[in-house]
Amino acid sequence: GTLTQNRMKVDTLSFDTDPTLLFEALATNTSAHLDTSNPNEVQVLGNPTEGALLLWMHDQGISYKPIRENTELLQRMVFSAERKFMASQIFSSALQTQAIYLKGAPEVVMSRCSNILNEQEVREQIAQFQARGMRTLAFAYRLVSPQEEDEHIEKLVDQRDMVFLGYAAIADPIRADVPRAIQTCMEAGIEVKIVTGDVSDTACEIARQAGLWRESSDQMLLTGAEFAALSDEEALAIAEKLSVLSRARPSDKLRLVRLLQQQGNVVAVTGDGTNDAPALNYANVGLSMGSGTSVAKEASDVILLDDSFVSIVHAVRWGRSIYQNIQRFLQFQLTINVVALVLMVLGPLIGVNLPLTITQMLWVNLIMDTFAALALASEPSNAEVLKSAPRKVSDFIINRQMGVNILSQSLFFLILLVGLMLFFHHNEGGMTPYKLSFFFTAFVLLQFWNLFNARCLGSVRSAFSGLAKNPWFLTIVGIIIGLQVVIVQFGGKVFRTVPLSFKDWIILILCSSCVLWIGEIRRFIARHRSSKEKQTIDYA
Repeated sequence: GTLTQNRMKVDTLSFDTDPTLLFEALATNTSAHLDTSNPNEVQVLGNPTEGALLLWMHDQGISYKPIRENTELLQRMVFSAERKFMASQIFSSALQTQAIYLKGAPEVVMSRCSNILNEQEVREQIAQFQARGMRTLAFAYRLVSPQEEDEHIEKLVDQRDMVFLGYAAIADPIRADVPRAIQTCMEAGIEVKIVTGDVSDTACEIARQAGLWRESSDQMLLTGAEFAALSDEEALAIAEKLSVLSRARPSDKLRLVRLLQQQGNVVAVTGDGTNDAPALNYANVGLSMGSGTSVAKEASDVILLDDSFVSIVHAVRWGRSIYQNIQRFLQFQLTINVVALVLMVLGPLIGVNLPLTITQMLWVNLIMDTFAALALASEPSNAEVLKSAPRKVSDFIINRQMGVNILSQSLFFLILLVGLMLFFHHNEGGMTPYKLSFFFTAFVLLQFWNLFNARCLGSVRSAFSGLAKNPWFLTIVGIIIGLQVVIVQFGGKVFRTVPLSFKDWIILILCSSCVLWIGEIRRFIARHRSSKEKQTIDYA
């Protein structure tokens, strides 16, 4: 249901017996229901696989409700991943005696039957449906003698003298957007593994349709029994290579999660059943289905309301984007802090006692803490984050690229600002209020243009790319530049400023913008180099 549409429909239902018995088996040995209140769209309530069988009856013009209502349920064995079958002991209105109906995995059901007509042919037909990615179920029954009526149903089922009723092949088409989502995961450095109770042929076909299974690769397929037979050392050695685990039990899923975590992996698990709860709970991230059981939802961290694998990819994209937005803000903030701190220390040494006043620093802090946080945190998710490898859990939030950017940008700003301070200080008249206003504006405008560079952290895109998608950013940069003009032109003694001429503003804006243009040139070169490398790979 995560990779497929979870809209199961019977493709083929083959039986060589009285259809009355088959209809009774389908109607009584199930926990599903149909909502027929809307004749144009019959809804399945309960297990989709069992619901598909009831829908098949509905399409044949047979209502399951009268059959179920006229049948007395005596004992039941609910389906489990370990047993791989479901059994119900009833008083059969069709047979007028007690009977047991069995439904489950073909190999399990057929092993409890005797004298199956054309058994080899039936097995070959079932295998063909499984190879086409369909889910297959087999059906059987046995009469209960008066002497056996008080026996437990589990003992009766194990007698292995059942009569084979037939089998069904149920199709569940893969979601159209899944292959692309799987490919996106691979590009993002996320490995995807299929763990299923279905047989190997069905699991491999679904994996192939999803783009996960390639015959020529060194991927590995195991059944649950084969995996369970491995020692811990052997299982640990192949855990990362394993792509498909078929006929798996809940314990196999849990074991695989633990082995992958032992190797330092961060593991997310999807599941919808009660039996999935241990793996969901033990995983780093448990993802239960919206259509799943309440036990699975309680054991999970996230509930996928639409049951779609694509939603997981969207969540990864947003998670990485939000983390990157935090990094962008930190880079921008630390750059301003380093520059402001060094300027306040060097100023008195040069002879300028107070390069920036307290009120000016408060305005700078407002830009740095509030406006920048809003502007950079509101950046929408970017698909480029899914083209890089996942970060390690132990990684420090300030990575190498950020450290280089903070140091290089701070050094560049300090060279410009200290040079401007020295020029003004040693020029005629020293640091006059006019020159201090010019210096203050130069400091703010350098950080203003650097805000555009900060939004490109982790990307080689242009700073102007996607600006229209972030109205918050445009609004905030407009507020910053507008208030800076107001403060300088009308701040007076409060901000220790005097008005600058229009020519001064033009010079300041043009000269300070070199910060942005240098960043744009670097990103353009990086994009060009990346494009050439991609063309070389594609050609090869």
